[in-house]
Amino acid sequence: MSGLNQKILRSMDLFFSFFGLMLLSPLFLLVLVFNRLGPRTLLFKQERVGRNQKPFIVIKLRTMLLGTPSIASHLSDVSLVTPIGKILRRTKLDELPQLWNVLKGEMSIVGPRPCLTNQDELIQKRETLGVYDVRPGITGLAQIQGVDMSNPQLLAEIDGKMLKTLNLKNYFRYIFLTVMGKGRGDKINPN
Repeated sequence: MSGLNQKILRSMDLFFSFFGLMLLSPLFLLVLVFNRLGPRTLLFKQERVGRNQKPFIVIKLRTMLLGTPSIASHLSDVSLVTPIGKILRRTKLDELPQLWNVLKGEMSIVGPRPCLTNQDELIQKRETLGVYDVRPGITGLAQIQGVDMSNPQLLAEIDGKMLKTLNLKNYFRYIFLTVMGKGRGDKINPN
């Protein structure tokens, strides 16, 4: 991707994240109030691997019970997902607070999903494909195809393919398909 295209995509990220946060500010204000008053936190923070493999803290709406281990979703048990969490995960609304990560420059709206710092196999495969040369994203080709972190080899390959073909048209296409419900959330162990 050329430097000009990267600047255009970053400008789009800033535009969409700023106006998305402004539009959703009443919802986020409500979440913050409940977060302070309630016995449990509604926001979830977790260390992830970012651009150039620099760790950063991703922000999401909580979908699992407090005390759930910090492991990949496909390794978690379905019984740990809260009733509202099922809806948030299915609709991908749990990802909306990441607009703050986009505004801060830690993420892009479109890019490879940031993995956990302990997902060594995925990190290695992505490193060989140059995936860490770009900011991680809220959505991308793997997400609309329903591929998650349970298959590190396939995920890394799709991320690499997405980066080779990412342009303004695909940027909007991935966002549109995500909003329209294409793909599914991360798998959860059904046991």
